[in-house]
Amino acid sequence: MTISFDGRVAIVTGAGGGLGRAYALELARRGARVVVNDLGGARDGSGRSDAARRVVEEIEAAGGEAMANGASVTDAEQVEAMVAAARERWGGIHILINNAGILRDKSFAKMTADDFRTVVEVHLIGSALCTKAVWETMRGQGYGRILMTSSSTGLYGNFGQANYGAAKMGLVGLARTLQLEGAKYDVRVNVIAPTAATRMTEDLFPPEMLGLFDPENVVPAALFLVSQDAPSGAIVGAGAGVVQAAYITLTPGYALPEGRRTPEEVAANWDRIADRTLEIVPRSGAEQAMTIVRTLQAG
Repeated sequence: MTISFDGRVAIVTGAGGGLGRAYALELARRGARVVVNDLGGARDGSGRSDAARRVVEEIEAAGGEAMANGASVTDAEQVEAMVAAARERWGGIHILINNAGILRDKSFAKMTADDFRTVVEVHLIGSALCTKAVWETMRGQGYGRILMTSSSTGLYGNFGQANYGAAKMGLVGLARTLQLEGAKYDVRVNVIAPTAATRMTEDLFPPEMLGLFDPENVVPAALFLVSQDAPSGAIVGAGAGVVQAAYITLTPGYALPEGRRTPEEVAANWDRIADRTLEIVPRSGAEQAMTIVRTLQAG
């Protein structure tokens, strides 16, 4: 079965280069009309350029249809204007890929409050603002596909990226909640944690690895996650042509007996608490409470 995006309208943020550009080009090649959004700033968020316009020219040269947009994802009014322009021109919004981001890497000891706040603002708040701007349109038309961009840093941590990791794990919580709220309206929300050699990560890869981690190798996973038959609530790792599924799991735990609900009892039973033999993958936060009740009943 060929996955087509004919008749779909997609917004891709941070699409002036790297992963966003690769997503935009392939969406357009498969029939989508694409809003190429990019502020055009440097890796740390400073400055501007016409990166989005260049990608639009690539799409148009290949026979596709696209429009450039330079809105900052942190500016609600600019984001809402971007969405309004796309709706006016093409009638709706079917796909949103939240890909815009910046880096301000430092160890936490050296990181300023502004370094922390700015990165969270772009990745987490920016994704929330863009999603909010398309949410009612998608609910009203009974169809939407939203992709949040997390990271292995958010899922597992990485030295020098406390700000980035906090934002990226925040996006997982946002996506997991929205996939519940959007289900009734066929609005599906997924998360991708890409590993790719882009301007954002160029310092992390040795030269001989750059080709292996070309952004093109993440595109298949990303486009599947915004396709008509996409799952919802998935957390997917992708890089170098490998596609992985990540899960947030929960062990059954141990019921501290009445009269022994102490830190010492936790310490004495830590191995049992952390035993992953019967762990589950909760579908919602409420399942944690349900698991607690089952553990109490079993004890």
